[in-house]
Parts: sequence; structure tokens; C-alpha cells
Amino acid sequence: MKLIVGLGNPGPDYAGTRHNAGFEVIDLLAKRHNIAVSRRDHQAVFGEGPFKGRERVMLVRPMTFMNLSGDAVASIVRYYRIEISDIIVIVDDIALPVGKIRLRLKGSSGGQNGLDSIIKRLATQEIPRVRVGVGSPVQGSAGLVSHVLSRFKKEEIPVITEAYERAADAIECAIADTFENAMNRYNI
Repeated sequence: MKLIVGLGNPGPDYAGTRHNAGFEVIDLLAKRHNIAVSRRDHQAVFGEGPFKGRERVMLVRPMTFMNLSGDAVASIVRYYRIEISDIIVIVDDIALPVGKIRLRLKGSSGGQNGLDSIIKRLATQEIPRVRVGVGSPVQGSAGLVSHVLSRFKKEEIPVITEAYERAADAIECAIADTFENAMNRYNI
């Protein structure tokens, strides 16, 4: 089984914020594949089902808040005995412009606290991930935390909506084919 984890913060106050890009992609995949993401356990909300009628997947939204995402992921990985290579994590990334996506097989967290928590709890940087660009804070603005907890500007909404679609497409490609082929196709 493949484990697809979208990072974000729970609750209506955070819905639609830049930091919840991972939740948005999980919701899109759930809709596409008719998987109910409603089971609550392991400090997460998740659902299981077939992807394109083939591979079985688990779609996960950790409910621990971003900085403790690794607690939920580690619990699920241990309980279901999921291999690290069968995990895909979806994260927001301030180093990428709004709407850009980037797939990586491994690497550091790049300062993304949710990914950092997962890396620490699983004791490896070799976690496949899809990074969704949310843009960087404007110089002289309120700062990084305010930026990632802000909502997208009106003109950014069509761009980020398309990025969510491409991220979901890339994940489907990675599961149907290989993560490497998805990287070749979507890292443009």
C-alpha cells in the first residue's frame, strides 16, 4: 500500500492558507478516486482505497498541526508496516514561486517544519515528496509565519488551483509508473 500524506494545519482557521497546500491536494485526490478521508486514528484523518483500480493507497491528513506531522506519520508507518519508499509527502514550499511544483526522492526539509518532523521521526531523508510552491514573503512584510498562514491573493487562486491539479497528476503518475518517471515528466 502507498501512503500519501498531505501536510497542513487542522481547523477552519487554517483552511485555504498557503501552509495547507498538502491538505488541498489530498482532498483533490480523494475526490478523484472516491476515497472518503474520514477515519480518525493515529493523530490523523485518513481513508483507503484503490487508485485507478490498481494500487491501494492511504490518503492522510495529519491532525497534529504542521510542526508535529511526524508523530502521525510515524504512527501510521509503524502500524501498517509501510516501507519508506512507499510514502509520498505533499508540502508547501516558500522557495518555489506560487504554482510551481517540484518532485524530489530525498533531501533535507528545506526549512519546512512538517517535513522536518517526518524526517526526524522516520530517521531518514529518503522520503519522496511533492513540493507545491506558495511563494516567499514580500520583503518588509510581517514575516514567514504570517505568510504561510495567509490565504492566496485573488490573482494567485487560479495559479495555485492549477498547481494542485498538477501535483495530483504527478502523484497519480508516480503510483501508476515510478516516482522517477513522474519527476522527469512534472519537474519542468
